[in-house]
Amino acid sequence: MRLLKVATCNLNQWAMDFDCNMKNIKDSISRAKQAGAVIRLGPELEITGYGCEDHFLELDTITHAWECLKELLLGDWTDGILCSFGMPVIKGSERELRWFTAWKQKEQLDDFLLPSDISEALAQTVVPFGYGYIQFLDTAVAAEVCEELFSPVPPHAELSLNGVEVFMNASGSHHQLRKLDIRLRAFIGATHTRGGVYMYSNHQGCDGGRLYFDGCSCVVVNGDVVAQGSQFSLKDVELVVAQIDLDAVASLRGSISSFQEQASCKSKVSSVAVPVSLCQSFKLQISPSSPRKIQYHSPEEEIAFGPSCWLWDYLRRSGASGFLLPLSGGADSSSVAAIVGCMCQLVIKEIAEGDEQVKADAIRVGHYTGGQFPTDSKEFAKRLFYTVFMGSENSSDATRTRAKVLAEEIGSWHFDVSIDGVVSSFISLFQTLTGKRPRYKVDGGSNTENLGLQNIQARIRMVLAFMLASLLPWVHNKPGFYLVLGSSNVDEGLRGYLTKYDCSSADINPIGSISKQDLRTFLKWAAVHLGYSSLAEIEAAPPTAELEPIRSNYSQLDEVDMGMTYEELSVYGRLRKIFRCGPVSMFKNLCFKWGPKLTPAEIGDKVKHFFKYYSINRHKMTVLTPSYHAESYSPEDNRFDLRQFLYNSRWPYQFRKIDELVQQSRDERVEVDGGMGGIVAAGSENPKAGF
Repeated sequence: MRLLKVATCNLNQWAMDFDCNMKNIKDSISRAKQAGAVIRLGPELEITGYGCEDHFLELDTITHAWECLKELLLGDWTDGILCSFGMPVIKGSERELRWFTAWKQKEQLDDFLLPSDISEALAQTVVPFGYGYIQFLDTAVAAEVCEELFSPVPPHAELSLNGVEVFMNASGSHHQLRKLDIRLRAFIGATHTRGGVYMYSNHQGCDGGRLYFDGCSCVVVNGDVVAQGSQFSLKDVELVVAQIDLDAVASLRGSISSFQEQASCKSKVSSVAVPVSLCQSFKLQISPSSPRKIQYHSPEEEIAFGPSCWLWDYLRRSGASGFLLPLSGGADSSSVAAIVGCMCQLVIKEIAEGDEQVKADAIRVGHYTGGQFPTDSKEFAKRLFYTVFMGSENSSDATRTRAKVLAEEIGSWHFDVSIDGVVSSFISLFQTLTGKRPRYKVDGGSNTENLGLQNIQARIRMVLAFMLASLLPWVHNKPGFYLVLGSSNVDEGLRGYLTKYDCSSADINPIGSISKQDLRTFLKWAAVHLGYSSLAEIEAAPPTAELEPIRSNYSQLDEVDMGMTYEELSVYGRLRKIFRCGPVSMFKNLCFKWGPKLTPAEIGDKVKHFFKYYSINRHKMTVLTPSYHAESYSPEDNRFDLRQFLYNSRWPYQFRKIDELVQQSRDERVEVDGGMGGIVAAGSENPKAGF
C-alpha cells in the first residue's frame, strides 16, 4: 500500500497585494506540513492574485512575483514538501491575446532561463518548462491548470496513459448560481473512468473586483470525493487534507482493459525525473480518506452567503466603516438589507468559532475599544449599517412600515426621510425657468411629464444617499466613510428599467446580477433561515416603484410599466446572452417555447418590444454600479457583456425578418385551413385563433 497525504487549500488572495498573498501562502504551507502532507497545492496565480487583469501587462507585476517566489524557495518553506505555486511568467516575448499565451509546443520540455537575480540566488540557470510531468520514485505527478480540465481533449487524459497518478489543478473559478455541480462533475469524470487522484485548489473571496471566488477545494480519488472545503467562508486560509492509497489507482487502471490497451500505444509525454519517494509504506494506524457526501448549497443559500462574504471582504479591505442602503420596503432593497444582515451573522459565527482574523477585522470596522468585540449580530449591524426610507407623497404606508420593521429585525440604524420638499423645490425651479409645471399622467400630464417627475424623485434619492453616507458618520462621531449600496436586479438592468443616476447608482451592488425570480425565492428562505420574518410579507407584495401618485383606480406596478413580466425577462436574458440569440433567432426559439400559448405575431411583438427597450437603455449599462457577479446573463458591459451601447433601436433588418416569418406562418396556416374547408380564417380578430 502506497500512502500519500496531500493538502489543497482555499486562499482569500487580493490582487496586487503581495504581502497579503504571501502571508496566506506561508500559512497554508505551515498548516500542510503540520498535517503531515507531502504535496501542497495552491490556487492559480496565488502570488499576484487572480484579478490583476491589465496589471499582468506591467513588468513590475512579473518582477514582484519572482521576488516572492525567491523568498519562498530560499527559506525553509518548501523543505520536505512538494509545492505548487501560481504566478505569471514571461518566456521570450510571448503573451496572450490579452494577458497569457497557451503553451502549444508539446513535443518536449524547453529550458526556461531564470531571471538573473533568481539564478544567482538559487545557483541554477534554467528549469524545465512546458507540457510534461514529474516522475518520482514511487508515483508521477502533473499539473492541469484551471480551464484545461474542461477542454475537449484535457491533458489528464493523455497524462493518465503515461502513468501519472496525481493531478493538481490550480484554479481561479468564480461563483455563479447553480455552477458548482458542473465543476464537481468534471473532477469526478476526470478520474472515474481512468483512475487517479485529482486535487483542486481555488481562490475564495473578493480579490478586488466584481467576482466572488467560491473555494470548494477538494480531493477526488477514482471518481469519489474524499475531501471538500467550504464554498463560502470568511476565512483567509482553509486547508483540505486527504490520505490517499495510490495502489487503489493502480488497481482500478489494471482492471480496465481499454485503459491498458490505449496505454500500450500512447504518445510519450516528456517528464522530469526526481529521485525522491513521496509515499509512506503501509501502517496499520493510518487509513485512507473515505468517500464523502458532496456538500451543495441551495440557490437561496448561495444568494445569502456569496454576496455576504463578498461584502465583508469589500468592507474590510476598502477602509470603509460601514454601509448605507436606501431601503424602500420593496423586494430588491430588502434583499440587500437581508444580505448585510447575513454578513453580520457570519462574522459573529466566525468569531465564536475562534477565527482571530475575522475578530480583528470586526473590531477595527466596528470601532470596538477596551478589549470589546462583537458578540451579537444586531448590535454589530447597528455599528456599521444605516438604512434610509426616502418617502414621498407617492409612498405608501405599507412600504414605510415594512422598511422600518425589517430594519429593526436586522438591527440597522434606520432613518425615515421625506423628500417632498426637495422635489417641490426642483419643480418650482423648473417652473420659474420655463413657465410650465409638469403633471403626472394620472393628473392629465403627458408621458414625458410623467417620466420627468419620476426621475426627479429617483435622482434626489441618489444625491441624498451619498450625502448621508459621507456625513452621518461625522454626526455620530464615527471615523471613516460609509459605502452606498445599490439594489437593482439583473432583469431591470437588462430591460433598462432604472433611472440613470438614481438609487441604482451606488458604490457597489450585491444583487445586480441576480434575477427577480431568484430574489423572491431568497426572500422566502431568508424569512425563515435568517430570522427576518417580515421578508415573507415583502415578497408577497407586488413590485412597484411608487414614483407616481396612488389613486383609487390606479396603482403603479413594475411589470405593467415594463410591458413584460420578470419571468419573461429572465427568458430573454438567457436567450440573448447564454444562447447568443439576436432578435430573429430569439423569435424562432420562443415560437417553440411559447407556441402552444401565443401566436407567432404575439411572440414577434414581444421580442421586438424587448429588443427596442434593451437597445434604447443599453447606455445605462456603461455607468451601472459594480455588481456582484452571480448570473451568466448579466448585461453589465464592463466584463460580462461586451456589446456596444448605441443601437438602432428600430432594428429595421432584423424586425423585418421577424415580420416575414410571421407572415410565412400565416400563409402556411391559410393553406392548412384551406385544405380543411376553411374552418378557421387567417387574421381572425381572436389573436389566438387556431392555437
